Amino acid sequence: MTRPHHGAGAALAILLITGMGGALAQTAPPAIPFAPLEDAALKDPDNPIKRFRIDMARVEHEFPLSRQDRMKITPENLQALSQEQVDQIYGRLTAGPIPDGQYFGGLFFARGETADAAGTLQTRLGEILGGPEGRLTDIKTALLEKFGSHLWKGKVFFRDQRVLRNMIQDDPALLPLIDNPSGVMTTTIPRSGPLGRIFPTDRVWLLFPAKLYCGQSLLDTRRESVIVDYHFADDIEGYRARPDSLAGRGGLRIRDEIRMVRPGFYLGRAYANRMFLVNFTLFNPDVAERGAQAFESGGALAEDCWPASEQIRGASR
Repeated sequence: MTRPHHGAGAALAILLITGMGGALAQTAPPAIPFAPLEDAALKDPDNPIKRFRIDMARVEHEFPLSRQDRMKITPENLQALSQEQVDQIYGRLTAGPIPDGQYFGGLFFARGETADAAGTLQTRLGEILGGPEGRLTDIKTALLEKFGSHLWKGKVFFRDQRVLRNMIQDDPALLPLIDNPSGVMTTTIPRSGPLGRIFPTDRVWLLFPAKLYCGQSLLDTRRESVIVDYHFADDIEGYRARPDSLAGRGGLRIRDEIRMVRPGFYLGRAYANRMFLVNFTLFNPDVAERGAQAFESGGALAEDCWPASEQIRGASR
């Protein structure tokens, strides 16, 4: 099979599929427990900074997340955390139920531990590059987030079919990239902004289909996550070679995994050919509102995937 993507197409696919769209407005970090990134118990005279090597089982045992802790987490305040802290949150979650219906998305690029003059953590990539090049990378990342927020609106889960499709803005500029655009599946979403009062809904395309199943997390192998797999999507109804093949086995080999923070709210990780790309969030406000009281009061959690044999400490507090 020929590889159908080129540089611009690959960038577009990453932007639209992985959630490099809904840029999140950063708020103060959530007041929840984290394992320290320095471990005083490590006795190494040649290493004055005792780096904490994340052991998900240890983090979960010593720093459990209560239901009340998880209620404090929002799509916005996750952006204020370092990547190590985001990983710790993900490792203390289970998959929960496979979602159903529309979930609106946002992303936050991996962040390191170096802050700029304003106290904002640099992206992981910008930190690695360092200096002017690193700062330029962070500026380009911010521009990418702003541009993508116009195009990528989130994901629609078809739970009974074990299929997902991405909601992409119906934009004339994208028409040359899509096979038979008049035949693309569509749906409507609430329109935001001042125009929402006049035109309450907006039409979006349903592109980049993927299969849904439970599978092993690439970060935390102790329990399963909900997997969003684009590799073999060409047998899903509505699939079209352009642009959907960009995400598949002949293209970028995109694979997402998600776990539930609380009802209606999922934390995700996107990979291309098993290389980690970006964190993302999925949020359904109606599901979140309906499930909040029962969740916070300790109601039983529905689990479609293997949550591991042991109960998560603090989950029912």
